Amino acid sequence: MYYDIIPWLTGTTGRAKLTQGVLNALPIAVPPKTEIIEIVRRVKTLFAFADRIEARLVTAQKTVERLTPATLAKAFRGELVPQDPNDEPAADLLARLKSEGFAATPTKTRRKKGGLP
Repeated sequence: MYYDIIPWLTGTTGRAKLTQGVLNALPIAVPPKTEIIEIVRRVKTLFAFADRIEARLVTAQKTVERLTPATLAKAFRGELVPQDPNDEPAADLLARLKSEGFAATPTKTRRKKGGLP
């Protein structure tokens, strides 16, 4: 409900005042008691629903926090996709690459000062 309170304001110094008497005289609409009870019931239901959603959110966040490290661990163990039993083990592959002359760590090349290599 909206009231045009400008006519109710008092004061002559450019500073408007709204007195207690004026506020007491303004009508304030209040719904019937049955409607108030229904509003309160619906608000409680919505708050309970919001609490359940928040609990699910907290559970989901905890699951995500555990899932990321677990996924990385599985990736490094090779458990995310089915493995080919014909593939050689990683240790054997690394040993073979080393014996064939492939360096385990890449060597850095230095750039010349003052320009491109």
